[in-house]
Amino acid sequence: MAPRRGFGKAAVSHTTTPWDLLVLGLGNPGAKYRGTVHNVGVEVIETVAQRGGTSFKKSRNHALVAELRIGSARVALAFPQTFMNESGRAAGPLVRHYGIVDLERLLVVHDELDLEPGRLKLKFGGGLAGHNGLKSISAHLHTNDYSRLRVGVGKPPGGAQGGISHVLGAPSKRDRELIDVAVQEAADAVELLAHETLEHVMGRFNQR
Repeated sequence: MAPRRGFGKAAVSHTTTPWDLLVLGLGNPGAKYRGTVHNVGVEVIETVAQRGGTSFKKSRNHALVAELRIGSARVALAFPQTFMNESGRAAGPLVRHYGIVDLERLLVVHDELDLEPGRLKLKFGGGLAGHNGLKSISAHLHTNDYSRLRVGVGKPPGGAQGGISHVLGAPSKRDRELIDVAVQEAADAVELLAHETLEHVMGRFNQR
């Protein structure tokens, strides 16, 4: 997979040596949203941070940020504090701050209704499937071309009309068990992506 360069009008010269990977875990801030379906992306980056022995701190870029090394790779993990539908307000400044020019090295981790609970899928670019966090990020970066790690949470039991209550609520006990396993596997994927290409990591995790 050839590197993808630049991100439209949002591109500016960076002031730091480019980091190897920037991972955005999408969710809503605040204790009331912990453990909800919409916050599985946050659970993934929290798992990576815990494994790396680091913690999140407030940044000036509308996010909580943790920085660590995975092998020789410098990796930044970020949890936007702007609520899901304004995630792009953090994404743009963070991309510039960490010098991410090749947007294959920006990974957005998010919940995915179109995948069964516990399933994972990595992809680059493509549609947004109505996900408000992705819509905001694409609007601020002026492109859909960045890496995504989709964590399956399943469709609302009552159909589309139950979408909001589904993503803002806790999963069922059975789904929680499946999602917990997927969160660990997604953290494995992030760690591998720190020093491998997206195509290589896709080959490992999209077949599961």
